[in-house]
Amino acid sequence: MRHFRPIGLLAALTIATSAIAITAHAAEPTVPPVPPVFPAEGKIKYVERSSILEFKALPDYHEPSWVTDKFVKTGKLPAVKDRLPKEPLVFKTGNMPDGIGVYGDTLRHVIGGRPEGWNYTGGQSQGWGGIDIGLSECLTRTAPLFQVEAKDTEPLPNLAKSWDWSTDGHKLTMHLIEGAKWSDGVPFNADDLMFYWDDEVNDHNVSPLNGASPETFGAGTTLKKIDDYTVEWTFKDAFPRQYLYAMAYGTFCPGPSHILKPQHPKYSKNTYEQFKNAFPPEFMNMPVMGAWVPVEYRSDDIIVMRRNPYYWKVDEKGNQLPYLNELHYKLSTWADRDVQAVAGSGDFSNLEQPENFVASLKRAAQSEAPARLAFGPRLIGYNLQMNFSANGWGSPDARGQAVRDLNRNEHFRKAVTMALDRKALGESLVKGPFTAIYPGGLSSGSTFYDRNSTVYYPFDLAAAKAELAKAGLKDTDGDGIVNFPAGVNGGKDVEITLLVNSGYTTDKSLAEGVIAQLEKLGLRVVINALDGNQRDDANYSGRFDWMVRRNTTELASVVQNTEQLAPVGPRTSWNHRAGSDGKVDLMPFEKDMVDIVNKFTQSQKSEERVALMKQFQKVSTENLYNIGLTEYPGALIINKRFSNVPPGTPIFLFNWAEDSVLRERLWVAADKQGKYELFADQLPGAPGSAGPIK
Repeated sequence: MRHFRPIGLLAALTIATSAIAITAHAAEPTVPPVPPVFPAEGKIKYVERSSILEFKALPDYHEPSWVTDKFVKTGKLPAVKDRLPKEPLVFKTGNMPDGIGVYGDTLRHVIGGRPEGWNYTGGQSQGWGGIDIGLSECLTRTAPLFQVEAKDTEPLPNLAKSWDWSTDGHKLTMHLIEGAKWSDGVPFNADDLMFYWDDEVNDHNVSPLNGASPETFGAGTTLKKIDDYTVEWTFKDAFPRQYLYAMAYGTFCPGPSHILKPQHPKYSKNTYEQFKNAFPPEFMNMPVMGAWVPVEYRSDDIIVMRRNPYYWKVDEKGNQLPYLNELHYKLSTWADRDVQAVAGSGDFSNLEQPENFVASLKRAAQSEAPARLAFGPRLIGYNLQMNFSANGWGSPDARGQAVRDLNRNEHFRKAVTMALDRKALGESLVKGPFTAIYPGGLSSGSTFYDRNSTVYYPFDLAAAKAELAKAGLKDTDGDGIVNFPAGVNGGKDVEITLLVNSGYTTDKSLAEGVIAQLEKLGLRVVINALDGNQRDDANYSGRFDWMVRRNTTELASVVQNTEQLAPVGPRTSWNHRAGSDGKVDLMPFEKDMVDIVNKFTQSQKSEERVALMKQFQKVSTENLYNIGLTEYPGALIINKRFSNVPPGTPIFLFNWAEDSVLRERLWVAADKQGKYELFADQLPGAPGSAGPIK
């Protein structure tokens, strides 16, 4: 990992700041500057939603010949037709950029995360970098929707093959795929959904990853089993189609209840901590509904996954997917992921760290380069989020509580945002037309973004100091740092801890830049750099004053995880959650945001939804619900040997590119396949057994 050097950034910030003329009226709110033109942006080919997939039975089915010869003919596996559902999910050939594929080869990922274990629905990180996306399947799917026109956008069916609304719109009946099986051959059915809903989402002692909570699916929502392949949702509001998006990755991806349920405290003598940690990374062959199963884990080295013999998706010729036999996840750093993908020792990367942009572009431009590189729209944004909970969430000490009171002060928030030179922050990451000034709120790459509804407070250090004085903060001891008022935290210097993900150079660089700039304002900000898992724990438990956070799905797609735009429920917001009394102490503008978001999720009219998001953007940015830092495009890096990569695939919109490219459809021509498989001609073994079986 490359380490950030504070001196370099400080110098860059000093130069950039001195180059900007501060006018007398700079502090007046305005609209953000027009972003620089970025000619390298890739173009998306839009298709009909119905052209992507369907569910139907086919005359016959096929699989890799080695599976038939070594496992079916020897009696270790049933015939492929008996392992598939009654009507498997069929990917349509017309939507495959390079058509029907061939079997073989390996997709080599490099990641900076480390897995805690395989209990994703119980709150364990699997290491990120596409691991959880590869293992999990959800009721609906949204990632491929980047290629669907907005007027046709609705989640795709997945584990739920279809659904019907009642006449009054308060009930939604979902029909599950019938006859699908977990990777160990155990049937998938409604019991898996009900365990996830009753014993994980609705058990406040369990924290499913990605923030799934009852409020994610609407306050007062219930779910019940009708039969093995039918469930019924009941909603308080009529036709809340918004929640179909919440049933996609990663908030309604049920785990194998036949494995998880016996470990749950409700059905065992385990504690909740024991339940969460019951399936450590050394536990191999964890049953999944995804296309590949973990069969090998070497600490700080690699995770290997082999094809799922019970995977329930096929192509139009009846070939059981996936085409690729094996997936690798080399355990390194996020920066190394880019380096290896560009060099050809890795196959896939979301180029999202701008420090690597220039070198990657230069290498990809060479004719012999092993990887292709395509930029998308500016959908990667970073913001500074303040902990607004003055209700005890996270059990703050006296200093922490005093900081939260400041965070809720409008003058204090204005002082912070006007003290940030966003142009300098962006240019400290990369020079050129990549970064753009981001005031906060919705991403400028979102279809719901409206520049004229976005309130931007330009950089003006003098005006920022005036706002700080209005907040009642003065430097009473002459050390250059403002003090709390007398009687608040002993009148000590205002010291703020800034939570940041230590695994990303970009996150740390932006945090260092914020610290350097706010020191000039008179605020002492101290970095608290934690790895991804610890950072998530600190966030979800409320143990932070501020945090630098990369924007999540709701600020880009808007229609997915919309409830996370505002504290509409006790646990929906990233930075404002309920205390022990279960209530959120909303500020007046937050009540407006909640009202707008609730109206948006209930609206059935496209024009009304657009207008509501304009209102949201104005309220959010004017009141500085999240303080934007910078935004920039990402690029997909993928080895040239892979076929079926959709044109213009964004690295992040409805989901990450690992899902958007539909990895189960990727294939490599026979003459281009490499000898990368570590467990050739082997399949996953029994849950908990060591490695794959031959």
